[in-house]
Amino acid sequence: MSSMIAGTRFSVLDRSRTREGHEAPEALRDTIRLAQDLERLGYHRIWVSEHHGVPGVAGSAPTVLAAAVAAATRTIRVGTGGVMLPNHQPLVVAEQFGVLESLFPGRIDMGLGRSVGFTDGVRKALGRDKDVADDFATQLDELLGWFRGTSPTGAHARPAEGLAVPPFVLAMGEGATIAARAGLPMVIGDLRNREKMLRGIDHYRATFRPSVWAREPYVVVSGTVAVAASPAQARRLLLPEAWSMAYSRTHGTFPPLPPAERVEALAMTAKERGFYESGLSGQLAGTEEEVAHELETVIKESGAQEVLVTTSTYDRDALLDSYRRLAGVAGLTGVATD
Repeated sequence: MSSMIAGTRFSVLDRSRTREGHEAPEALRDTIRLAQDLERLGYHRIWVSEHHGVPGVAGSAPTVLAAAVAAATRTIRVGTGGVMLPNHQPLVVAEQFGVLESLFPGRIDMGLGRSVGFTDGVRKALGRDKDVADDFATQLDELLGWFRGTSPTGAHARPAEGLAVPPFVLAMGEGATIAARAGLPMVIGDLRNREKMLRGIDHYRATFRPSVWAREPYVVVSGTVAVAASPAQARRLLLPEAWSMAYSRTHGTFPPLPPAERVEALAMTAKERGFYESGLSGQLAGTEEEVAHELETVIKESGAQEVLVTTSTYDRDALLDSYRRLAGVAGLTGVATD
């Protein structure tokens, strides 16, 4: 194991992906069980996501799920990747994280994104338009003000005011610029578009302004990492997500994950095949030795302090085995269990 990998934190974003033949509640329970396994393996944090009206994702209420995950674990950091701030009033978000931090002090992260609903119907139901994301920087400033007690309204966020919940910005589009101006840690992906990712990181570091939240730039690179006994087995882990993504690009809805064997037997249109192959390319997948080499390259090029793994697949046992193998690559030591 290289010293570069050893000096990097490893964390996981689990989207609570639904699977064919399995109901959404099982996906949420799978996330909680995975958090317990990741804690035993020694991962730094686990984050959960916010998606609305998506058949393939059960994670729609990240602060609620984060509470359940934190209650079921003891040491691993728990957070959101992320709460989509344009969908919510900043005061309510501050209150929710204030409650989480009060219940689980020192373990809560506040990952924040600027996306709005995936479809027109969802955006209408949320009472949000696409252009509301343009106000993300203002919303972010308002949210952080509630923790510092500086709201011009004269109101106070209880119990958030005075608490220090680490904020992170999910850097999509203008996110890198916003994170740098606010002086916040940044999460950026994906690993498939390495040049674009590196340009975003360079811009973030060059324009970073120190703040009470972070004195120096902090970069988290996110993406799929699949580790298995053979390259073919690792690639197989990628098939369900690649097909679901291809289906969403061609049909407008993100479906539950199918088993890899069903994906292998599918007859795809040329357009579907193009998106599918694109989803398989550029991912970090292979044996421990292969993935270690790729990780070292990514960490060296990006200077990232942390890697946030976002792998989803149908086979939960194979997914856990991948995380177990990755923990070995990263030299994670795990925690003592009762």
